[in-house]
Amino acid sequence: MSFNHVDGRLLIEAVPASAIADRFGTPCYVYSRARLEANWRTYDRAFGARRHRIHYAVKANGNLALLNLLHRLGSGFDIVSGGELARAIAAGASGAELVFSGVGKSQAELTQALAAGVGCINVESVPELERLNAIAQNRGQIAPIALRVNPDVDPKTHPYISTGLEQNKFGIPIREALALYQRAARLSNIAVRGVACHIGSQLTTLAPIADAVSRVVDLALELERHGIALSHIDVGGGLGIVYQDETPPSVAEYVRTLSDIPERFDIHLEPGRSIVGDVGVLLTSVEYVKQTPAKHFAICDAAMTELIRPALYQAWHDVVLIEPALPSALAATYDLVGPVCETADFLAYGRALALSPGTRLALMNAGAYGFSMASNYNARPRPPEILVDGANVIEIRRRETLVELMTGEAMAP
Repeated sequence: MSFNHVDGRLLIEAVPASAIADRFGTPCYVYSRARLEANWRTYDRAFGARRHRIHYAVKANGNLALLNLLHRLGSGFDIVSGGELARAIAAGASGAELVFSGVGKSQAELTQALAAGVGCINVESVPELERLNAIAQNRGQIAPIALRVNPDVDPKTHPYISTGLEQNKFGIPIREALALYQRAARLSNIAVRGVACHIGSQLTTLAPIADAVSRVVDLALELERHGIALSHIDVGGGLGIVYQDETPPSVAEYVRTLSDIPERFDIHLEPGRSIVGDVGVLLTSVEYVKQTPAKHFAICDAAMTELIRPALYQAWHDVVLIEPALPSALAATYDLVGPVCETADFLAYGRALALSPGTRLALMNAGAYGFSMASNYNARPRPPEILVDGANVIEIRRRETLVELMTGEAMAP
């Protein structure tokens, strides 16, 4: 197991979490290489001989070392910005191994994608299609595309991470897709390659996925009847993980829901959270234990600047001690909060723990949308990222410095 408690101490692979906290300080992100690679291989093996392409969603965690490990396994990448495109290339990927998603691609980003030879651009609107065709025409290139369609399926997830309903900003309404595909097929510098959809994140039931895939397959068959042949169907990502008491389907069960996709279509998918979510933990230390008439607070050195998911999504992360509590520790029900000047700055509410100043904790399953959403609010440097590989500990991003926070700024004359 990549994360295991032995005699009250949290081990990350073969390394005590306390040793990492001693060496690098807190707050600090720590990842398990073994868990990352096992998660990706679980997807790959579930398809067996079925033609497929896994594009890891870079937005979940874009650390170059992690991207490079996935690239070496054979992963492609799902990107949503020019910055993520540059990261994927820097990690070793070729443009052909990338799919470019996102609702607001700029002219510069589309130009960058064509220059890099991105394998497929998932177009999300009529203006984007027209812009892309014009850029490709000016460059003397043919732009490979899929249309991201919105199947109007309720993913039964948090409204902030739902992307497949008609009221969401993403994609093209599926009932308008045929006409737009016909329009795209007539454009001189566009090559239609596939159809894509993505209904949301942290999906814990298969029914919405099956419903969306069925609608997209029906569209692909209708396009064939109108003379528009596709090479792939992109089913997006979004499979959930266990944070608290969720019961998401297994990867094998998820892949079985895709079995009705005809064999002539390659299956593309874009998992992020389900590959990297349980790979990482956030280590933090208790600065103060504060008692008020209403609550017990544990004021930690990590904050919403390191892990915004609780504040943004009311997300739940398990909290564990990384070493045995001191005899002087006070057992109580705590709200774990950070030092940032916002009432929303919390890591966890109502946790039964024995704490004292200096107690070190791990927030579990923080590998996805943790560091990638970190900020410098309150002029706080972002934490280091550490990779554990068996008994080896590698600093894959050092802690930011205060000088780096001010680099690029200048006084007014």
